[in-house]
Amino acid sequence: MSDGAASGFVRVRLDLAYDGRDFAGWARQPGRRTVQGELQEALRTVLRVSEAPELTVAGRTDAGVHARGQVAHVDLPEDLWARYRERLPRRLAGRLPHDVRVWRLTEAPPGFNARFSAVWRRYAYRVADHPGGVDPLLRGHVLWHDWPLDVAAMNEASRLLLGEHDFGAYCRRREGATTIRRLEELSWRRVPDGEMGAGVVTATVRADAFCHNMVRALVGALLFVGDGHRPVEWPAAVLAAGVRDSAVHVARPHGLTLEEVGYPPDHLLAERNREARTLRTLAPRPCGRVAGCG
Repeated sequence: MSDGAASGFVRVRLDLAYDGRDFAGWARQPGRRTVQGELQEALRTVLRVSEAPELTVAGRTDAGVHARGQVAHVDLPEDLWARYRERLPRRLAGRLPHDVRVWRLTEAPPGFNARFSAVWRRYAYRVADHPGGVDPLLRGHVLWHDWPLDVAAMNEASRLLLGEHDFGAYCRRREGATTIRRLEELSWRRVPDGEMGAGVVTATVRADAFCHNMVRALVGALLFVGDGHRPVEWPAAVLAAGVRDSAVHVARPHGLTLEEVGYPPDHLLAERNREARTLRTLAPRPCGRVAGCG
């Protein structure tokens, strides 16, 4: 994979949003409705080309997960981009289904790659603990948890998870892929009643990258802390053990939204693009007084 578009092509950045409830996730799958499939087919139609252009996305969302600040890129022939660039946003709006919107299409700076140039992704997970349930108008975006939640305890447990770790205990592992990630923010806030119905608590989760199911597994563990079923130290103990714990439930997808993707300044895009392709390992920790060390 190159650092930019091939000769004769223009790399175009797409900023988009979608409601994930009726999609089988981002990635195109034969016989299933996906965000990538809808977008590529729409581009094929409005650009009047025989083959759909391939999209690269910042973060592949699972079935049922939403996005408000997703980013993708596509490489288009220079003449095609020059011909359609002014009309493309309106044409896509007329062709796409109502649960996918492309807000902006812009020529990307040199070295930009929607996936590998990103330095962080920020998600929000929304859950309501009101005994009456979730506001019916928000039911597709807020999980109902039928126990009162202690936000202070959840924040205390969350702080113990911050930093660079092997999050294999909270991920679905893939052959040849690392589960080392840097969790930069994990915090919970109770939303004032009236802003989003009643009893809504929002988690903000930001990391340099996420492995499969990581956010939803972390949320599932922290909900058990919030409702008193597990102590504050339990999620960190699961992380340290390094293996999946059957007690960690992966929270349902509809409460999760990709809110924003962060990129470095333009002059650092290519460097970040190359750096992100390197398989990470954790730095050795100081020995100290550890059994079997030395």
